[in-house]
Amino acid sequence: MTASGDFIPESERVTRQLRDEILDGVRRPGSRLVERELADALGVSRLPVREALRTLVSEGLVTPRPRTWAVVREFTASDVADLDEVRSGLETLSFRLAAQRHTRAGLAELRATVDAELDAARAGDAVRARRAAADFHQTVISLAANELLNELERVLRSRLRWLMGQHDDLLGVALEHEALYQAIAERDVERVQVLVLHHLATSRSAALGHLAQDQTQDQRQDRLQGHEQEEERERGRPTRSGAGGSPTP
Repeated sequence: MTASGDFIPESERVTRQLRDEILDGVRRPGSRLVERELADALGVSRLPVREALRTLVSEGLVTPRPRTWAVVREFTASDVADLDEVRSGLETLSFRLAAQRHTRAGLAELRATVDAELDAARAGDAVRARRAAADFHQTVISLAANELLNELERVLRSRLRWLMGQHDDLLGVALEHEALYQAIAERDVERVQVLVLHHLATSRSAALGHLAQDQTQDQRQDRLQGHEQEEERERGRPTRSGAGGSPTP
C-alpha cells in the first residue's frame, strides 16, 4: 500500500527495491541476482522476483543468464557513449522547452528539487542527493510539456539515472542544477543551452572516469588472484628429493 492507500503489486514493489539497490550502488555491477536467494531475502515467492528481473532487463539494468538468475549490468565505455548521444539530444531539447513553457507551479516544483539536492549534497548524503538530481531532470522533462519527450524519457529513465549517478562531486552537480534552474526561471533559452552542454560534458567525463577506475580495480584484483593461485600451486608441488633428503640424481 502507498501513503495514499493505493495497492502496489508485489512484483512492482520488488522491482522498485532492486532498481534502487542497483542505482544506489548497493548491488554492484556483475553481482549475481538469483531468484531463490532474492525471494528468501525479500520474503516473497519467486514469481514476483522473476517478473521484477524481467522488468529490469527491459530497463537495461540487468543482464539475463540461463535458467533462474541474472547479473547487474556492467556498463562499458561504448554504452556510455550511446547513452550520452541520446541524452544530449533529449535533454538539450527538454531544457530549452522547459525555459519557454514552464508554469509557476512547475517552477516551484523544480525549485524544491534543487533545494533538496543542495541540502543532501552539503550533508554528504550521496543516495539522497542523486535521487534529488534524478527528480530535477524528470521535473524538467515535465516542464517541457511534450508528451512524446515524456514517453522517451520513461523508456530510458533507469539507464539515464545510472549515468547521472556516476558523478561523485555531489555539490558540483547540485550547483550546476541551481544555475540551470535560474536560467529556466528567467526564460533565458540561450543561457540554458550553454549550461546544459557543460552539464552533459561533466557528466560524461565522470562516467568514463568511473569506468576507468573500476577497470583498474578489476585488473588489480585479477593480478592478485593470479598471484594467490600461483602460490597455491607452488605449495602443492612435490619437492624433488630422495630418501634422507638427498637430491635425486
